[in-house]
Amino acid sequence: MIEYDSLYLAEAVAVLALGNLLTRAAPFLFFSRRKPPSVIGFVERNFPPLILTILIFYTLGGVDFTEAPYGTRELLAILATGLLHAWRGNYLLSIFGGTAFYMLLIRIL
Repeated sequence: MIEYDSLYLAEAVAVLALGNLLTRAAPFLFFSRRKPPSVIGFVERNFPPLILTILIFYTLGGVDFTEAPYGTRELLAILATGLLHAWRGNYLLSIFGGTAFYMLLIRIL
């Protein structure tokens, strides 16, 4: 087992905290006085649906549709996520609600 001294760990935490702070503060520093580039707007509009699409493919990647329960849990969770998003239009609610519903389904089905 590798042992690290306290100073090394404190330095590592400080560097990571500074990196996190800079990535969070950068948009406010660079775009507070002017309009952000169009690519920022593109990412803002298209990133959440892209993440949901990736989650769907990841969810269905390991499903065996030839054996019971034939992907029923996964398909129901995807449907619930879509319905939740159509109802509220909130990506975080959709992702967390769909995940919670899936966790419930794997316990009861």
